[in-house]
Amino acid sequence: MKNKETSKEKPVVNRIWQYPKKNIFTLLIVIFVGSMLFSPDAKSFVLRQLMATGIFNASIDKKEDDATSQINAHFEFMDEKGNIQNTSTLRGKVVFINFWASWCPPCRAEFPSIQKFHEKYEGNDDLVFLTINLDDEPQAGKLYLEKEKFTIPFLIPNGNIPNEYFSGSLPTTVVLDKTGKIRMHHAGMADYSKDSFYEEINQLLKD
Repeated sequence: MKNKETSKEKPVVNRIWQYPKKNIFTLLIVIFVGSMLFSPDAKSFVLRQLMATGIFNASIDKKEDDATSQINAHFEFMDEKGNIQNTSTLRGKVVFINFWASWCPPCRAEFPSIQKFHEKYEGNDDLVFLTINLDDEPQAGKLYLEKEKFTIPFLIPNGNIPNEYFSGSLPTTVVLDKTGKIRMHHAGMADYSKDSFYEEINQLLKD
């Protein structure tokens, strides 16, 4: 009798295991959507794969392009030691400004490319990196950089930021030429580690 009862129970067990097998795709979708909703790292990983396709490559406007404009507004920023500086003092240099926050998945997605860009030009005194953190708690941004071992400058604004630079979208990146003109204003993520972008930066440094 026990053998018969056992044989009758097996189909029930099989049916239990057949459910995840038949619905494995659905389960994977649920897991994927859940991770995308709750994990900034998962979101940034997916966005980084999209960046690898080349559809988010950065591009600097040509000098004669009507899109270029002179910045007459400036803002102050502060480094980790409390030193305060104003963007008005950076004329004569190419300035790369990136506004970011640690909770922002697109910011996280583009950061490895910014890190590579920074490493390539770190010794060039004519190029300034202003990576401006906009976390409500700056410590969160600092911990994120330390965790990822990024060496880009950790800077925070010291007062209001003019709309010419930043109007609320994260990430936002601005590139100024040596005369203070905006040569790129990009809201959204981009890849800053491509040779094509480096060539445009090199041209700005020569001008």
